[in-house]
Amino acid sequence: MTTAHQPSARSRKNIWHHKGPVIFSALFDWPPRPADALLALCKRWVTVSRNVLFLTMAVVVYNYLLPPLADMKTLSINWVLVALVRNIVLITVVAGGLHSYLFVIRGQGKTLKFDPRETLEKGSKFTFRNQVHDNIFWSIASGASIWTAYEVLYFWGAANGVIPTLSFSDHPIAFVLWLLVLPVFLSSHFYLIHRLLHWPPLFQRYHKLHHNNVHIGPWSGMSMHPVEHIFYMSSVLAHFIIPSHPVIVLLHLYTRCMAPAFSHAGFEKLVVKDKTVTEAADFHHQLHHRYYECNYGNVDAPWDRWFGSVHDGSDEDTAKVRERRRKMYRNAAGN
Repeated sequence: MTTAHQPSARSRKNIWHHKGPVIFSALFDWPPRPADALLALCKRWVTVSRNVLFLTMAVVVYNYLLPPLADMKTLSINWVLVALVRNIVLITVVAGGLHSYLFVIRGQGKTLKFDPRETLEKGSKFTFRNQVHDNIFWSIASGASIWTAYEVLYFWGAANGVIPTLSFSDHPIAFVLWLLVLPVFLSSHFYLIHRLLHWPPLFQRYHKLHHNNVHIGPWSGMSMHPVEHIFYMSSVLAHFIIPSHPVIVLLHLYTRCMAPAFSHAGFEKLVVKDKTVTEAADFHHQLHHRYYECNYGNVDAPWDRWFGSVHDGSDEDTAKVRERRRKMYRNAAGN
């Protein structure tokens, strides 16, 4: 277990307001702490959080906004286009709402803001020379389209009996187990895919577009090259093989596609009238955008700790990461 520490003066200048180091899920602590592990599994589903928001969205969409399964046996523009429009609206409401509150009307000023800069960037590294416009374009034109493609393929396969599904009434325990396992599964897949995307040839060709965002905002989370979107969302293919409820599949996609708006928000918590509403940006991932070659996963599974790629926010880890980057670039140049 990591011991608490305070960031140094250098850290406070750039990553301020965060107290203590990166802490991973207690589920994997050794020696085991059963009570804390159980809390880590269940807390996200019984508190005000993005997870409950996405689960609520999934339940509402499944029960009220999807056509009957029989109508999805044939790929028709009538329901496919509706799915695309619905997903564009969802990501716009979540990412656009957070961006408007945090960066347009500045609803909480700089309170709990990691990066001291006032505004997001402009410049030639962005497709439209404007970070926000660039991020919105890639999030919707590529992100929402590929998200919809996975969703449509799943429901078409389920309607035709090609993809196995479970009903909640017959398998409530399986539904709950999926809820508990999903965060760890997503974290593990993200680490593996993300680590692959940092292989220099893939980074330069595909992942660099996402890393143009150093001072990140809500729209930065899904600003990716189409190839990266395909890799990033590919974890949903597990449901094409392992039976689950369609609500779990929608939750999976919403977590992949809308949670990044929170984790890239740039503010550690969402505050309204001096009261914390929910967790927002992920300090662990904030460090990744600042130092690149660290923190490839997230705190739901400690892959970074196990494989020595963790940055806990301290100056000691900053020095280690910078040395690792120098060695990586030297090796890449030598090859």
